Amino acid sequence: MVAASRASPPVKPAGGGRRRRSGGVVVPNAPRWHQRLGAWLIFALVRAVSATVRYRLTDRSAYYDHGPAGPAIYCVWHNRLALCLTSYYRYVKPRSRAPGLAALVSASRDGALLAAILECFGVQPVRGSSSRRGPQALLELSGWAERGYDLAITPDGPRGPCYVVQEGVIGLAQVTGLPIVPASYRLGRKVRLRSWDGFQVPLPFSRCDVVIGAPVRVPRDAAEAEREALRQGLERTLRELGGD
Repeated sequence: MVAASRASPPVKPAGGGRRRRSGGVVVPNAPRWHQRLGAWLIFALVRAVSATVRYRLTDRSAYYDHGPAGPAIYCVWHNRLALCLTSYYRYVKPRSRAPGLAALVSASRDGALLAAILECFGVQPVRGSSSRRGPQALLELSGWAERGYDLAITPDGPRGPCYVVQEGVIGLAQVTGLPIVPASYRLGRKVRLRSWDGFQVPLPFSRCDVVIGAPVRVPRDAAEAEREALRQGLERTLRELGGD
């Protein structure tokens, strides 16, 4: 994680589940040892299931038509997190000039497990949400964007409503100047959890139809009405790509 555009190495965690970095940034609810162990087990399970999945890509974006693309903000619904990273590394990373990926994760205790899972996948977690540590997270994400990283965000997370795009992703695109690339997938065989978003767990040997939509660009001088129109358009696109 970074403050502004410089990455700072972590030091030993302070009390209360916090981790202070040398730049003075305090990361709330840093993953504990049992969460890191659980993260590695989940990582191994996802990799094992993913190895049996039959992937297919439909690219409607035209974003990669002229060679490797520059960094972008990738949006996926919260209940599609299970295979979003394996899909990213399979279809996006080979066609992107970005050196890595930074993803927004809730600053809550529940977010600590997801942050640890992201680290297993080689993704830089940035802790924050609209209700907690939002401005700091925006600065840190902007810092990773300046370094050429792709960014990832679940626009309806961390607590919903499901399939409703929050304003944060539009503001992030306006500040960074990066295009928003909507993406989703549909599973042939899955289990739905009884969570607020009906989280989808892929079953082994399932089919996964990955769809990438057309990029959405937010002008830096966009007024409130234009930002709202873009938010609604992004929400419609994501629902069309995969909102079942």
